[in-house]
Amino acid sequence: MTTLTVDLGERSYPIYIDGNLLGQADLLQQHIPGNSALIVSNETVAPLYLEKTQAMLSGLKHKSVILPDGEKYKNLEVLNQIYDGLLRNRFDRNTTVIALGGGVVGDMAGFAAASYQRGVHLIQIPTTLLSQVDSSVGGKTGVNHALGKNMIGAFYQPKAVIADTDTLNTLPDRELSAGIAEIIKYGLINNANFFIWLEQNMQALLKRDKQALTYAIKVSCQSKADIVAADERESGQRALLNLGHTFGHAIENGMGYGEWLHGEAVGAGMCMAAVMSNQLGWMSDEDTQKTINLIEQARLPTKAPPTMSTEQFLELMSVDKKVLDGVLRLVLMKGIGQSIVTDDFKTEDLNKVIEHSLIAENDQQ
Repeated sequence: MTTLTVDLGERSYPIYIDGNLLGQADLLQQHIPGNSALIVSNETVAPLYLEKTQAMLSGLKHKSVILPDGEKYKNLEVLNQIYDGLLRNRFDRNTTVIALGGGVVGDMAGFAAASYQRGVHLIQIPTTLLSQVDSSVGGKTGVNHALGKNMIGAFYQPKAVIADTDTLNTLPDRELSAGIAEIIKYGLINNANFFIWLEQNMQALLKRDKQALTYAIKVSCQSKADIVAADERESGQRALLNLGHTFGHAIENGMGYGEWLHGEAVGAGMCMAAVMSNQLGWMSDEDTQKTINLIEQARLPTKAPPTMSTEQFLELMSVDKKVLDGVLRLVLMKGIGQSIVTDDFKTEDLNKVIEHSLIAENDQQ
């Protein structure tokens, strides 16, 4: 078993990465301070892994809340189902919320834990590649709003992250590729050697080679753990983790939450960020093309959806969380493994990239 640590002083916590972790009750219970737990899962994951998770809670009071599956249900209305489960069963301030599922479940259960009685314990058990390499680590929790993705939430760290790689065996191919988008992100933002490894091992990842997947998860989690330890609340370098996300969130919202998976939108968004970096003269033609090629190899979109317009993009990007004092900032690149957060671009530069992506996608139809 690989064990990494997110170093946040007294709030530090481990990330466990291995197969068959859902069979280890001691591993889970050592991170539950009280004698009660609420499992939050969804209609897809619960039939597969809820029973195993319940068995790990033997001797403790535990209940479950099963949410509908999908990004479109990541809202305040559905969040109330978690609060209902906590209140109906009279869970107190020493209970532990266990998030069993992908990024949506993790974000919603995390926000419920952060806000119920002003904060109860949280454990993340991510069951998708995207959640294992990214969303379960770092304490970002929240829900979507009709006007913006993840605009309502809190920073709230778990007691532990238990990433059982065996759960990836039941992951649909489309979800696997969506997770690989976040893995590629880590190569692009600060690890050129990892990017080269991904170029050499992309087919192994797509074929679910256990050794390759475990290595990619480990490197990604270590990268995120280091960044979060240095900048927990995104006042500086943590914003680099949003490479491709400002474009991607606009796509998710513009298409309707759930039409494009988060990783699919981020894949297209990273391509748009690479093209813009290239147009500004910051990123070479070679590195730009390598970025697009790797995202394409991962079976991810490389262009924006043709049904969107430049005006719609700009409107949706204007409510991004990286907007400060009315100024939009983007994560762009000086090269593979060299990302920056910047507002050093003109509106016409951004318009040109959006229009290029939309026209190119329309040409492919």
